[in-house]
Amino acid sequence: MSDIDQQAPPKSLLVIGGTSDIGRAVASAYAAIGWKITLAARNIEAADRNAADIRTRYEAAHVTVRPLDILETATFAGFLDQLDELPDTVVCVVGMLGDQTRAQNDPKHAAQVIRTNFEGPALLLEMLASRFVERGHGLIVGVSSVAGDRGRASNYVYGAGKAGFTAYLSGLRNRLAGTDVQVVTVKPGFVRTSMTADMDLIGPLTAAPETVAARIAALQMRPANVIYVLRAWRLVMFIIRAIPEAVFKKLKL
Repeated sequence: MSDIDQQAPPKSLLVIGGTSDIGRAVASAYAAIGWKITLAARNIEAADRNAADIRTRYEAAHVTVRPLDILETATFAGFLDQLDELPDTVVCVVGMLGDQTRAQNDPKHAAQVIRTNFEGPALLLEMLASRFVERGHGLIVGVSSVAGDRGRASNYVYGAGKAGFTAYLSGLRNRLAGTDVQVVTVKPGFVRTSMTADMDLIGPLTAAPETVAARIAALQMRPANVIYVLRAWRLVMFIIRAIPEAVFKKLKL
């Protein structure tokens, strides 16, 4: 048998949120090491552009695009059934910052923010987790946020959604302990993306999408439980969580 015949087939990655800046960076990082990529997104045209960009960068890249609306939970089983194959790794980067002031007065907007950041991703990953367990292996990476570590006046609806997602990933990780299905929570902190383009970000606490992608790709070699992409955030959030509530209320962060 030749060396070519003995080569294992390429591994596969499913990116949920394939039109996001982080999603594109993650897909590119995995394409660079020869993985097959599936980009799942609501905006197919934007996902196709990302797929074309990856194929241009990596001539041998195998990238497909699948339609997925994270709020249409009834379609999830059909979406998974129609995949070419069950992926080895799934990375969920779906997120919606929303508008805090609007969310305070518009229940529909608040519900959309919470469902996008928590309900939809959790329900889809639960289905994937069951299929991974049945197969016997898999890696689930959920991109959450430091905003879920403690509610702040400036973004507590978004933070509540991410807090729910973080708690879900923790529970799923606990349930699957002892199996060969790994669950990792990634907390990027500030990231230079289109979602944060109008924000005045703090340089030392801000990562590029490529930095987030590199940390996620490294999980294939060294799985973890919870990672802060920029390690300074672990200390920052430890301090913020330790502030007494009576003092925290006066800060209006």
